[in-house]
Amino acid sequence: MKLTDDIFYVGVNDHQIDLFEGQYDVPNGMAYNSYVIVDEKIAVFDTVDARFSHEWLDNIQSALNGRQPDYLIVQHMEPDHSANIMQFMKTYTKATVVSNSKSFPMMKNFFGDDFEGRRIEVGEGSTLELGKHTLTFVTAPMVHWPEVTITYDAVSKTLFSADAFGKFGALDVEEEWACEARRYYFGIVGKYGAQVQAVLKKAAALDIQRICPLHGPVLTDTIPEVLRLYNTWSSYQPEVDGVFIAYTSVYGNTKKAALLLADKLKEKGCPKVAISDLAREDMAEAVEDAFKYGKIILATTTYNADIFPFMREFIQHLTERGYKNRTVGFIENGSWAPLAAKTMMKMLEGCQNLKFVEPVVKIKSGMSEENKQQIEALSDELCREYVARSDKPVTKQDLTALFNIGYGLYVVTCSDGKKDNGLIVNTVSQVTNTPNRIAVTINKQNYSHHVIKQTGIMNVNCLSVDAPFSVFECFGFRSGRNVDKFDTITPLHSDNGLAFLPQYINSFMSLKVEQYIDLDTHGMFICSVTEARVISDAETMTYTYYQNNVKPKPQTEGKKGYVCKICGYVYEGDELPEDFVCPLCKHGAADFEPLK
Repeated sequence: MKLTDDIFYVGVNDHQIDLFEGQYDVPNGMAYNSYVIVDEKIAVFDTVDARFSHEWLDNIQSALNGRQPDYLIVQHMEPDHSANIMQFMKTYTKATVVSNSKSFPMMKNFFGDDFEGRRIEVGEGSTLELGKHTLTFVTAPMVHWPEVTITYDAVSKTLFSADAFGKFGALDVEEEWACEARRYYFGIVGKYGAQVQAVLKKAAALDIQRICPLHGPVLTDTIPEVLRLYNTWSSYQPEVDGVFIAYTSVYGNTKKAALLLADKLKEKGCPKVAISDLAREDMAEAVEDAFKYGKIILATTTYNADIFPFMREFIQHLTERGYKNRTVGFIENGSWAPLAAKTMMKMLEGCQNLKFVEPVVKIKSGMSEENKQQIEALSDELCREYVARSDKPVTKQDLTALFNIGYGLYVVTCSDGKKDNGLIVNTVSQVTNTPNRIAVTINKQNYSHHVIKQTGIMNVNCLSVDAPFSVFECFGFRSGRNVDKFDTITPLHSDNGLAFLPQYINSFMSLKVEQYIDLDTHGMFICSVTEARVISDAETMTYTYYQNNVKPKPQTEGKKGYVCKICGYVYEGDELPEDFVCPLCKHGAADFEPLK
């Protein structure tokens, strides 16, 4: 690849690699960059990974068109850039290695040869004449190894920047620079912010029109933005105004708290909210987001009188990279002795300029009403400045908008082989018509979900507006594992052997499961239609119709207490017990709200 009339790219793309440096996931591969300046003298900048020796040497041979290189400039001794030094020197026997005093002992360690008699040692401000090009060497110790040198060519105004300004990803894959450059920076260079700042000061004195890093694309038009981002990253300043929530959860309760907090933050105008499950998502991505955002919430469980291992690893990544200048909040969980928040604060005590916010959310096993109030208070504290800056109430995350989506109401029937079963759902939709595919989403806690996953078949009964509340009591407020929901109903059966309701429906469909999608708390069944019958032309019952015309209105006059949002049952009393279960619909205290 020709960069200028006499500067060529001779690097390689690596799509064989899965983990860079044995730890960083690189789904789009890596680029190992190498460059050639062709002048009266020819200089090659750095080599490539050992697995690409011949491809790299072929690229050099093609660029030189029969000429021989004079210099191999070694800016960085990490093996993904230095592995072919010996191969190069054997191939080009008249070439000279150019590097600094710290590199040659490393060459001796790696290759058993420090090229005495075939080397030029350079330092800060040293120059090398190629003809019309004069190279000036700038030391960049600990960016991110001690021997690193970067090189400036004033004629082409090109900075050969070693590992600085690089990114993950091969060059034959189109993707945004900043995201993978940020992950690369904080994963690999992030500890050395002060050293990067020193290099940036040197770079500020240069007229740079082109940056040639050892990973990632050659940079031209975006240089001002790249330098701005590097200044932000290396000075440990937040890049994005918002909150990052990092959590681990053993049985899902800490996750519920983290998700609730995320919803509250969005409702209250937080400009950006990101969330990561540290046990399942890329750790390097989480570290990137921790440095990207100005505020962070750490949510985890007490585990073996410590904290959950993935959270401990995550915090260690932050502290060893000099985490600072952030606002930090905590959610902890522990069934008998919650210690997580105290442990996390202890791990962070060496970090500079961290502000710990209150309250600490303290969960004991399952989330309680008190925990919800703590999360409310924590979200208020985190969003205080956003609310203050806003000219009007922020309602961009008013999730009651979801109530305006039109839903039908259905009884889904199935059989466990011993008895017919059914449940109420409002999440049935046609997703394609060629072929016909129906999506049915069911909560994993429902017995029917378990049965349908095993049998792969179901019937969907479309309720009509004449269905009384007793249908919902029968199929919606009790579990088919414990009761026979058809004990007072004599069902009819379709060709697949499953029940369909003898009344209160206008049609039904028999479905065969073709695909299952795990949606965390729910499962979505993508189904083909094996049978479909229209029973009547009665109007279909919608969720809105049910709420307005079928569901009983709670009798609250003169009462003080809490009302079930699901079925309208009223609990009278000053305090609702945390473990209270509605006697009608069997929903817990979380689905009750105070009477107004």
